[in-house]
Amino acid sequence: MRLHGWIGLGIILGAEAALFAGSRLVGEWFTPVVWTGYVLLMDAVVARLTGRSYLTTDRVEGVLVALTSVGGWWLFEWYNAPRFWRGGADAAGLWWQYHTLEPSLFLRRVGYDWAFATIFPALFLTAAALRATVFRGARVSPWQPPAAVLNVFVAAGAVCVVLPLVVVSAWLVPLVWAGWALLLEPLNARAGRPSWLADLRRGDASRVLALLASGLLCGVLWEFWNYWALTKWTYSLPYAGDLKLFEMPVLGYLGFPPFALECFAMYHWLRGRLGEGPRTPVL
Repeated sequence: MRLHGWIGLGIILGAEAALFAGSRLVGEWFTPVVWTGYVLLMDAVVARLTGRSYLTTDRVEGVLVALTSVGGWWLFEWYNAPRFWRGGADAAGLWWQYHTLEPSLFLRRVGYDWAFATIFPALFLTAAALRATVFRGARVSPWQPPAAVLNVFVAAGAVCVVLPLVVVSAWLVPLVWAGWALLLEPLNARAGRPSWLADLRRGDASRVLALLASGLLCGVLWEFWNYWALTKWTYSLPYAGDLKLFEMPVLGYLGFPPFALECFAMYHWLRGRLGEGPRTPVL
């Protein structure tokens, strides 16, 4: 494994050790630190498995993925705080809330953006590793939805991404984790961009299965590491909210697999807006 992978593993283990030794500094910055270590580790694993990764062969793509990750998660934060962007001061509408935040607004923003920048890379690198191993060669019967069905997907996706901004309700949070995939994935497939819908036309299920599994795996890790951190997030959801695994209500874990699909769709849709991306992306 390449050196940066061992550095990443060292960061994860060192952060864990410092956290449980009682380091307040590490506890407050634990999420961005440990996920930086995870991204470094997984990048080296993917480089070993496939010969390509964001830090070894596709650095420009890696930067774009990280920047898209920051922008994408700020979009989700916008969904999370409708009362604030409407001008109110009532936090009752928040789906998740952060605790023990850095008092300096500048350092707080650094912490936000640093943590947000690891989300898409972690998902995509984990999926790339799973696609090269567990789901390598996974096949299904070729599936090509009719154009009318894809149009319905796009229309449904548009409703899903707009409705939670108009109607303030915690019951609508599932729409956010599915809407962008429904809206953008058919557009990516039509435009010839990387797309798991296009893969399924050829009977290739490796990418979609890897993304779904990556979403669940990273979701469990997000909640596991968040549970022990000092600066952390908690949830306020109306359905089985008291039945939790770590801080996440158990039913909330169902949102992580489609979340990975929509992150993939968002990135490649935006990459297409910026011009032709790499012909063979890391994922």
